[in-house]
Amino acid sequence: MGSLTASSDPPVQPSLWPWRLQIAVHTPAHSALGDLLDYVAQEALPAGTLVRVPLGRNEVLGVVWGCQAVPECGPDVAQGIDASALKPIIAPLEGLTPLSAAWRDLIAFSARYYRHALGEVALSALPPQLRKLSAAQLQRRFNRSAHRSEKRRADRDPAPPPAAPAQPAAVRVQLSAQQADALERFEREDGPFLLFGATGSGKTEVYLRAVERLLERDAQAQALVMVPEINLTPQLEARFQERFGADAVVSQHSGMTDPQRLRSWLAAHSGQARIVLGTRLAVFASMPRLALIVVDEEHDPSYKQQDGARYSARDLAIWRARREGAKVLLGSATPSLESWHNSRPPSTLGALDPGGRYRRLPMPERVAEAAWPALRLIDMNQQPAHTLIAPALLQAIQACIGRGEQSMALLNRRGYAPVLACADCNWKSECPHCSAYRVFHKVDRTLRCHHCGYTERVPRACPQCGNPDIAPLGRGTERIEEHLAQLLAPLQRPGGGAVRIARIDADTTRRQGALQSQLASVHAGEVDVLIGTQMIAKGHDFRRITLVAALNLDGALYSSDFRASERLFALLMQAAGRAGRDAAWLAEQGSRAQMVIQTHHPQHRLFAALRAHDYPAFAQDQLEERRAAGMPPFTFQALLCAHARTQEAAQGFLQAVGDATQALPAAARVTRYPAVPMMIQRIANIERAQMLVESPSRAALQAWLAQCQPLLHALRRAPAGKGVIRWLIDVDPQAI
Repeated sequence: MGSLTASSDPPVQPSLWPWRLQIAVHTPAHSALGDLLDYVAQEALPAGTLVRVPLGRNEVLGVVWGCQAVPECGPDVAQGIDASALKPIIAPLEGLTPLSAAWRDLIAFSARYYRHALGEVALSALPPQLRKLSAAQLQRRFNRSAHRSEKRRADRDPAPPPAAPAQPAAVRVQLSAQQADALERFEREDGPFLLFGATGSGKTEVYLRAVERLLERDAQAQALVMVPEINLTPQLEARFQERFGADAVVSQHSGMTDPQRLRSWLAAHSGQARIVLGTRLAVFASMPRLALIVVDEEHDPSYKQQDGARYSARDLAIWRARREGAKVLLGSATPSLESWHNSRPPSTLGALDPGGRYRRLPMPERVAEAAWPALRLIDMNQQPAHTLIAPALLQAIQACIGRGEQSMALLNRRGYAPVLACADCNWKSECPHCSAYRVFHKVDRTLRCHHCGYTERVPRACPQCGNPDIAPLGRGTERIEEHLAQLLAPLQRPGGGAVRIARIDADTTRRQGALQSQLASVHAGEVDVLIGTQMIAKGHDFRRITLVAALNLDGALYSSDFRASERLFALLMQAAGRAGRDAAWLAEQGSRAQMVIQTHHPQHRLFAALRAHDYPAFAQDQLEERRAAGMPPFTFQALLCAHARTQEAAQGFLQAVGDATQALPAAARVTRYPAVPMMIQRIANIERAQMLVESPSRAALQAWLAQCQPLLHALRRAPAGKGVIRWLIDVDPQAI
């Protein structure tokens, strides 16, 4: 525990401040300030109280973690702390009930397991505006919120609106046999649960019914429903609000404004909101009566935070549910191999393999007898060089347009081209601040680094040799959009008019509401061909798309990342699931859903499993490889990362840490690999290196990391840490 000494202030009389508080404030792990800082107060405050405290020259928000009486005279001998050297708190935030013990336990576990400072995790989990407001400002916010609530009630009560027309029967769908069985098992058995449901099998309806039954049983219960990406939140929010009412549902994600996030957090914290929908940060939502957690698309790597406190929201959801006695339901058509392995049934070996600790709920069939898309592979080795759209794929798109159907083209790279290059001197559009290329964006004639954000106009000639003939290499969504527009220009829609093409990626959805507007156009049938990145490949219920095309995804087939094949298979299965979701409409059209993949490796075994829509076969094959290679989930990993002014300093620091840990008691069961540069070793002029450590025992790895942290602090201050800006630990890394 650290203590904050008020060296510049006059001594505080202990008799005036009879209570010593241990408070969590936002201090990163590498700062060595400790998990909790000590302050004094005039009154005892319960754990979980939010307070404003001085930190250096600033005033910051803190969370009370403990409270003890100060001895009437002299230092606190037991703790080695002199209360007269401590600063007093500024004020508690009135009107807020303290954060619960269960919430604090979640924060403490997350900080301990992922090796981050307690305050860093705790304060990051609170809404930004709450961290900025003073006690008086927060009280004014409460008063305005109460006034708005009373005004809404007054507006509703005198003249209730006319009854809404009856919803069509399709809104209250009849559960299929597999949906009903999954719900029955979920209600009857103990979890955690893995809902292994094919794309289009009706997983969302299962989520809705599970929440509905919970709220019917318990008038005070709360449910948390998580999605991997912000763009999936609006459509899910609409379905939940339609079922449960707008007042019962709030969202929590980084795409909201600060006031919106604060209102949602307060509604959940007070228990007013019964259902919270959100992305990974929502796993830390303060919900005092939490009884159900749903993690949709649980395989998605977006659930792992990649900066700051690097936690896995999916794994924390499992831990939180166990701590709070809640049920947890993970859902996916392509589960992560970790979840698939944890849900394996008992084997014939009996006690040697009793099976996983999750319960698997299978839903293998699509609802309404929708057929699986037929898979067609186009061998790009047989096509002319530099072909972007193969003739066979173009014909399939044209046929869909002629029938009034929609097509979707998936290319997981935005921009016009990943590189701009000169053929004469071999100059390429490298970023001066990163070890990466700047992407050519033709729409505004810029070169942009997608890592540090450095942007400049496209040069008129090669900066190195003056050659005016610089050309794009590779392809991005902008280039595919332009190329398809040229190819489809002579074609007319069935009702007349030019073919309409839409592109959805991070560039076209930056403005507020842009994504919702574009998705609405697709759902309304105003778009004939949709082009986009993985944003469009998962979670969306496009009813008129009958053709999905995957372009230029071969890089993942032979990647150095051992998870690349797993992610590619999931992406392709999810993308295929966007086609043919409305069986009745497809039958009226007299056509069949299909998926076309352009590849240079049509014989790869991944495509055989994809053709059969056989995830279990693919997972078994991958798990056998992982077991033989000693990879997760059969081993546990962590990365020690260092950021420094030079690559030599970063690697030297990690190597010194590795040498110093050889004598640790836990080192015998941990394998340590040499320090190496990260895949993108320089970002914003900061060099990055990493050192992989792994162990067949999670407990042994955690013990080693706990013993390693003091060495990291000590070496950071020693000559070995010269030039090192920061270090961090990434437990259960998703990218190595």
